[in-house]
Amino acid sequence: MSTRSEHQRLVEHAVGEYRERHPQLVEATGRYVEMVQALLDDAGINYLSVSGRTKSVESFKGKAERLVDGVPMHPNPIEDITDVIGVRVITYVQADVTAVADLLAQELAVLDDRDLGLETARAGRWGYASRHLLVAVDASRVVPHTYEPLRRLNASVQIRTVLQHAWAEFEHDIRYKGTVPDEHAFDLDRRFTLAAGLLELADREFSAIRARLQVAIPDEPEPEEAPAHPQVGSQDLAKYLAGTYSDAGWSRTDHYTWISGLLQELGITTVEALDEVLASVDSAEVTARMGYKYPPGAVRRLDDALLAAFGERYVDLAGNAHRRAALESRLTKLRG
Repeated sequence: MSTRSEHQRLVEHAVGEYRERHPQLVEATGRYVEMVQALLDDAGINYLSVSGRTKSVESFKGKAERLVDGVPMHPNPIEDITDVIGVRVITYVQADVTAVADLLAQELAVLDDRDLGLETARAGRWGYASRHLLVAVDASRVVPHTYEPLRRLNASVQIRTVLQHAWAEFEHDIRYKGTVPDEHAFDLDRRFTLAAGLLELADREFSAIRARLQVAIPDEPEPEEAPAHPQVGSQDLAKYLAGTYSDAGWSRTDHYTWISGLLQELGITTVEALDEVLASVDSAEVTARMGYKYPPGAVRRLDDALLAAFGERYVDLAGNAHRRAALESRLTKLRG
């Protein structure tokens, strides 16, 4: 067993190595954030934000020095500390947390997957709730050149709803600043538990509200004057897609606007015209050929339907220039 002095020398060596690597890890964190956001956008999954952080040298040192019953928690800090690159995805409802986790499991290698909210619930308690994945770029997958350096680096991905995030951030801020006197700790714990239960209830209600509204989005008011460049309104499109793909989740608001622009490029400027195009597409066949292992958003479902209907013409649209290679790959899959 390593002595304390030996452990300290090991920690100092690891911290020195980590300090040298830190600038490259900061760059890699940014690339991981870009990659995760691109995957979510391509899948049409709704989310509030994607952010990242690289563990500071001081934080790494503190974790490397940690002992449990006198035994180093991380005997080989450089290999054992796996959360130096962190990505956080904030969604609106719990269903989207699951969708994000399923998507990452399809696109990346998942080395570990912990649902801390489920673990807390199984213990009969309320408290911290978050899905934690440890991911890596799958060696068998082809990725854009800019992401190649990530193959040798893991990332810790936290996925939680905005309410779960608010609770966790407030709880962390209060507890870890050490501002609570011991005589108030019991009452604090009770209040945090009560707040966690209320937020879980609120999360469920938000999910129920979204499910109800998904098929009852109000009509967009008619404009007073006809627009100079006719286009399917984003709210009209959202309502139409909610009815057409009732099993699909909502997409980000800006994604409805984006794909409305693609429809305009195709000359589709009304919901009625879009309905005629989709009538020729076998939605079940598209779904089967795409083999989704995650719940795709409504915009992604429309995206694939348009790809099936227009083929290379859709790929070549000016609005698709940034993702032509990905669309070509999906078109090959659609054609079997």
